[in-house]
Amino acid sequence: MSLDGEYEPSTAQWVRDQVAEYESSGGQRANTLRESGLPVIIVTSRGNKSGKIRKTPLMRVEHDGQYLLVGSQGGAPKHPVWYYNLTADPQAVMIQDGPEPFDVTVRELPEGEERAQWWARAVEAFPPYAEYQNRTERRIPVFLATRRS
Repeated sequence: MSLDGEYEPSTAQWVRDQVAEYESSGGQRANTLRESGLPVIIVTSRGNKSGKIRKTPLMRVEHDGQYLLVGSQGGAPKHPVWYYNLTADPQAVMIQDGPEPFDVTVRELPEGEERAQWWARAVEAFPPYAEYQNRTERRIPVFLATRRS
């Protein structure tokens, strides 16, 4: 299954540019967070209000074929908009990590050992996540994405 519908690019120019370059190159270009050298994936979801297709580059946190989607928003006080898209329809999500996107199902990891294990992987992949959590009073949400067959 692919997500059908009208694609509405981000209002942020750098996000629009990164998504377009990543997709047009099959993940060969624009596959890191700016000049950091750290890898990103493209997450596609359906807007929970508009119904339009949304695409977001997120840090690549992968383990044994599963991915963690971290709603850090740099430690901002509010969740990123895509958080609400995933909670509204956890089946309407795709990930592109390389040449071809694939369907995933997501589930939020609210508390417990599984979340702690994945959070450690997230901080290992992108150390600023720890600082972002310290910067905000909200619990940074994380979603585990599992490929659908």
